[in-house]
Amino acid sequence: MSIDLKEKKLLILGGNPETIPLIETSKSLGVYTIVTDFNPNAPAKKYADKAYDIDGLDIKGLMELCKNENIDGIMVGVADRLISPYFEVCNLMGFPCYVSEDQCLFFTDKHKFNELCLSFDIDTIPNYNEQFLNNNLEEIPFPVFVKPTDANSGKGMSICHNISDLIKAVEKARSFSKSDQYLIEKYMQCDDMFIYYTFKDGHVFVSAIADRFTTDKQGDLSRVCVRANYPSKYINLYFQTLHPKMIEMFKEMKVKNGVFMISAFVDNNKIHLYDPGFRLQGEAPNIPIQAICGFDHKEMLVNFALTGSMGDINLNYLNDPTFKNKFATTIWLLAKEGEISKIMGLEGVLNDPNLIIIAQRLFEGAQITKEMIGTEAQVIARIYLSSNDRNILDEKAIEIRKNIMVLNNFNEYIHLTS
Repeated sequence: MSIDLKEKKLLILGGNPETIPLIETSKSLGVYTIVTDFNPNAPAKKYADKAYDIDGLDIKGLMELCKNENIDGIMVGVADRLISPYFEVCNLMGFPCYVSEDQCLFFTDKHKFNELCLSFDIDTIPNYNEQFLNNNLEEIPFPVFVKPTDANSGKGMSICHNISDLIKAVEKARSFSKSDQYLIEKYMQCDDMFIYYTFKDGHVFVSAIADRFTTDKQGDLSRVCVRANYPSKYINLYFQTLHPKMIEMFKEMKVKNGVFMISAFVDNNKIHLYDPGFRLQGEAPNIPIQAICGFDHKEMLVNFALTGSMGDINLNYLNDPTFKNKFATTIWLLAKEGEISKIMGLEGVLNDPNLIIIAQRLFEGAQITKEMIGTEAQVIARIYLSSNDRNILDEKAIEIRKNIMVLNNFNEYIHLTS
């Protein structure tokens, strides 16, 4: 892109491991990067030019930081809870911001998002909050899934098989919700997928559609992804049945710029939406998009934060949700509870001709606590591959899981194999 960003100062909210590539991209463009996170040991901090311990929810503190550091723009990293403060600070400071107040409301609250979808005749997951609030628990068809309305990455989520489970799960969900709100939904035992969008100057582009595969080996906790395949086998179903409605919804919400992912279940050939994310994602669909289609969402968002423009890239030419007749897959390696002593086998993947990148987030010495299980915090690494042949990717996935071993101090395996 032709925009000169050298010596511009960018503040990035949040310092989780998935934010590191965003920092690296910013620095490659000559941008001076500052990261703030309430956690003094947030992993992304050591990659930035400068770091602060200011909480991303502290509006006053963030504004003082912006003034003291002569910040030129702000970005939200990979955390839903920071989208609203991102909007507030941008609005108060006069910085470019890709979200509006209404978009913050409807795209960060799962209950509000469901209401929005239903107003456009878009299917969501059936929920039973009314029965619970009216104490009609016998009307709730178990199993159900309980989650906070405003949390992400599996936090505060539970599968419930009876009323006792449900009461405990509601309290758990409320404890993870800033707004003290939760959803009780039908537990969907069907295919899982996601749709990933790019918005540029009011134009809507579907950049990727993928099938997701989750583990069922962690009890009644949220099912964490173990693999994603691009493009989805449901890509035609999406465009035939849902895409026109989504275009109308985004138009009504006046979405102009940014990246957006929506998860969905497919049940009886109907797509049921859930869990919107108006930001870069931890599972990073932008990685195979960049490798195959040739444009970088991170770079586009950095440009927007500092100039108000997503750049001069021609998405009409480059964007292709069919991945130019190629295929991609992401393999997630998940840790069980315990301390990681050894990770063996990752180096054997580095020379694989189908490898795009290994995004490792946990290393030897990392402690995996009980609270991390069932969330993205238990992800050791994500391995991204591409090929002209999907069968090759299936074979590689089996081979990689067979050859990678994660051990604790007692030489016990502490990773999930599927």
